Amino acid sequence: MKKIVTSLPFILLVSVVVGIVLGLVSNESVMNVVVTVKYVLSQIIMFCVPLIIIGFIAPSITKLGSNVSRVLGVAVVIAYLSSIGAALFSTVAGYAIIPHLSIATTVDGLKELPNVVFQLDIPQIMPVMSALVLAILLGLATVWTRGETMAKLLDEFQKIVLAIVTKIVIPLLPVFIASTFWCLSYEGTITKQLPVFLAVILIVIVGHYLWLALIYGVAGAYSGKNPLNVLRRYGPAYLTAIGTMSSAATLAVSLQCAEKAEPLRKDMVRFGIPLFANIHLCGSVLTEVFFCMTISQMLYGFIPNIATMVLFCLLLGIFALGAPGVPGGTVMASLGLVAGVLGFDATGTALILTIFALQDSFGTACNVTGDGALTLFLSGYADKKGIAEVTESGNIF
Repeated sequence: MKKIVTSLPFILLVSVVVGIVLGLVSNESVMNVVVTVKYVLSQIIMFCVPLIIIGFIAPSITKLGSNVSRVLGVAVVIAYLSSIGAALFSTVAGYAIIPHLSIATTVDGLKELPNVVFQLDIPQIMPVMSALVLAILLGLATVWTRGETMAKLLDEFQKIVLAIVTKIVIPLLPVFIASTFWCLSYEGTITKQLPVFLAVILIVIVGHYLWLALIYGVAGAYSGKNPLNVLRRYGPAYLTAIGTMSSAATLAVSLQCAEKAEPLRKDMVRFGIPLFANIHLCGSVLTEVFFCMTISQMLYGFIPNIATMVLFCLLLGIFALGAPGVPGGTVMASLGLVAGVLGFDATGTALILTIFALQDSFGTACNVTGDGALTLFLSGYADKKGIAEVTESGNIF
């Protein structure tokens, strides 16, 4: 019993419940404090994200040695294929389901959250995508120049980042998640906005599970290992993603979950999980496609034709590779596509942003959980190509 109570999934669930209950009974004075705490915690967590990316990806690349180029290439390709596959899957479902739906589109009576009382800004040392590119270039250049000193420095930096993650980021996450749901509950999003698009959101969540089942099945078949042994470890990461709405902010827990999954090679975990957190957004892409089709039917009276949707999906997959792993990152990065390819006006754009925000946590949870499947695929690829595993003493956590 003590093991269950002290486990990360239980703590996260309690954080969600406590946040929702307190949000229903809090007044504006209390919310001033909660909003401020949430803001400061988010600043601290997001500050650590570029450090985590550099601290894990760069040393992992150096340890892969001459094999790094093909492993990196395979990682990018499978991330893109998963994203456009999810988008096309969503398109087919949209044509089959949306014409039979009747969904209301307006809600009133939401409370406004108070302004942050104490705005402590902690800017990241660099944007997430800059950290990702820097990590890749540092790792590759170290391999090409055989820089032993730099390799040792990167390895030492990884240990420093691990200490930051275990002693700061993970202990703060439950408080951050509780404050997030506290705010959502107070403003009425959970009790008023969610029922408006409940049917669409439920359909999308089912789509997430079907896509996860598919990619885990493919990864398991390719690697020859049981994908359930990976999937069953992802409960804490899934719950954390629901609370943070950010693949990047969930990165620490994702690494912890993947490290415990027996079928995953540890070197592929250290390399793949931080990389996929930024380039693999299958859940967000699946969601955005279905919502765009739904809103097009609502506002304009028709669903875009097949050629338009296929073009949108292919381009959206590319945008997903470069979208930041932060709340709403995919839809924000692709607003140009929504307006340019699908022809959405200001009203349609505003509506897609709103409905996407309502389910963003579940799309992010799908993204994060799907990273485990792609890492399983990478592990299988490395084994099949005879790439020796880089072993280290002990686990990441």
